[in-house]
Amino acid sequence: MANILEVSQLEVVYHKVATAVQGVSISVPEHAIVAIVGTNGAGKTTTLRAISGLLPAEDVAISNGDVFFRESSLLNMPPHEISSRGIAIVPERHKVFETLTVAENLAMVAPNQNKGVSIEEVFQYFPKLSERQNQIAGFMSGGEKQMLAIAMALLNHPHLLLIDELSLGLAPVVAIDLMRILKKLNEDLGVAILLVEQNAVAALEVASYAYVMENGRIVHSGLSSELSSHADVQEFYLGSGAAESDPKSYRNVKQYSRKRRWGG
Repeated sequence: MANILEVSQLEVVYHKVATAVQGVSISVPEHAIVAIVGTNGAGKTTTLRAISGLLPAEDVAISNGDVFFRESSLLNMPPHEISSRGIAIVPERHKVFETLTVAENLAMVAPNQNKGVSIEEVFQYFPKLSERQNQIAGFMSGGEKQMLAIAMALLNHPHLLLIDELSLGLAPVVAIDLMRILKKLNEDLGVAILLVEQNAVAALEVASYAYVMENGRIVHSGLSSELSSHADVQEFYLGSGAAESDPKSYRNVKQYSRKRRWGG
């Protein structure tokens, strides 16, 4: 299967001195769900912003590497041009227009209903939004705002959906429900998804392939089923493995004394 997205040796530098992303290479096949998992500060969000062109111009820049969307470089392209090519992002924060109603938020991004997904079709995936069309978005729950943000992204008719920390601040049951909706959107519409997540358990459930990111680097990657059984992924990201049974494990001694075995 051809790749819709290719990130090659990407390097992002803050204030011209601090490297936040170092030599990151990732691929997203057409119609696939791929995850980047890692803790807060690993460089996941910066990677998504670099892909979407949303890096702040004044203090952050891509210093090396390239980003290809269907074999065309996106480097130095403004965000609106990247979006017009079929890439939509659901950011970690500031997802919706909080002073507008649900209906007004959706209308803002759906000026043309003659192609792609319609508002009515979006409501089939997110019936709560249909019920709350007249509610001010700022008064909605975190999960409902996330639904609205995804719905708004879908109305841009994307071929690739970038989602930053879907489960952040949400109850586990809400996060799982949203992940299931993403899976259905992928299956029904064929939209490829690059999912950035701290919640490795949820991400590996829906993604076919995943990358583990630490300190701005990709330290491990593989099929989600393989990563789920990897000792380090289990111990450091899934809350299982040696830490649960070994009294000398890093959780019961000192976290910094236990080193990863990536590649081992």
